Amino acid sequence: MSLITCDNMAVGYGDELVCEGISFSVEQGDYLCIVGENGSGKSTLLKTILGLLPPISGTVTVAEVLKAGQIGYLPQTTAIREDFPATVHEIVLSGMLPSMGRRPFYGKKEKANAVASMERFGIAAIADRNFTKLSGGQKQRVLLARTLAYPKRLLVLDEPTVGLDIVASEELYSLVEDLNASGQTIMMVSHDAAAVEKYANKIVKLTDGGFREEDLR
Repeated sequence: MSLITCDNMAVGYGDELVCEGISFSVEQGDYLCIVGENGSGKSTLLKTILGLLPPISGTVTVAEVLKAGQIGYLPQTTAIREDFPATVHEIVLSGMLPSMGRRPFYGKKEKANAVASMERFGIAAIADRNFTKLSGGQKQRVLLARTLAYPKRLLVLDEPTVGLDIVASEELYSLVEDLNASGQTIMMVSHDAAAVEKYANKIVKLTDGGFREEDLR
């Protein structure tokens, strides 16, 4: 089942072309990585797929099953406020807000899901810690737990290892691999092609204003 389909798409800002001729799809269960050097258009492509930018030409089709809060998006660390005045538990619990409608208070289900998500990502023991006091790897685990506290069909990660050391980066890649093995569809943007090729089943490489797709299965 195709969740995202890009057909001969050109992306950029306004009339400023960044990359063109892009055609690929994200299928249910995929672990697809978009790679390329800085300035190659990775983040521009991602923003276009997420509907934050319009395509210059071509089309991007998003499956209906993704249009009801079913895309979990974790932006670059640099785009995330690092001074959350909140505990790990409070941040993860806030990930349940999309499921609450107009209810002003968390119920038993939301609280149980938050606890389950912290356990899933190995952060239950630090539930009462302040987010600002955590290591970079711990922060990413907290943000992943928040993103998936309310289950999503597609998890989108934009450069999730930026700012992490080698050990923390490998731990994160392993964690995302386990998520994919459990059935979670993954779309990741990364500058580290060598690392993601060990895990992804599809690679979209942006280079010289164009792209190349590789199926690694």
